[in-house]
Amino acid sequence: MALLLALAIVACHKEEQAVVGVAQNAVQAEHQAQIAAQTAATERERQRAQLAHIPLPTKSLYIDVHEPGAWVNPFISVDAETVNLRVTLADANPSPVGQGTMLRPEAARRQELQLRPAALTDALIALPSTAWRYGRVVAIAESPLAARKDRPKVRRNVEAAIQRLNDLGIVVEEWPAR
Repeated sequence: MALLLALAIVACHKEEQAVVGVAQNAVQAEHQAQIAAQTAATERERQRAQLAHIPLPTKSLYIDVHEPGAWVNPFISVDAETVNLRVTLADANPSPVGQGTMLRPEAARRQELQLRPAALTDALIALPSTAWRYGRVVAIAESPLAARKDRPKVRRNVEAAIQRLNDLGIVVEEWPAR
């Protein structure tokens, strides 16, 4: 009987130590999560500060733009695994002479970048202010080339991108898929 009592006491003590260990691990995990959240908030504030030099959008400049080719601010096309960013840089020559002709075509200033979704924010921050002629607004659309089976994933990627951009203070104009 004494042996059984001693065994029960030792088992209870080991169980108590295990519970204390789990509690300590939970406290450490919570502390690490708080540090990660603070780091993310600091990074988001740094990114917002970098975008602050771009003025707020002027809707009257882009309200009548209905074709993706006519949009001169950054245009984002979201696919299942990638994000395509189309940027049209401003003409470096301020003279109206020859503007839009063969000597100064707009297509020569247009660039298409294929990015991972996580790199979208950094790519937008790196753009010069001349790429934001409407102000701090981007157009976003689902890729028309995405496979039908990938549509739910594409939609989730669009919504995640919109959320990230809104967190940074960028206005998002969502365009319907064509």
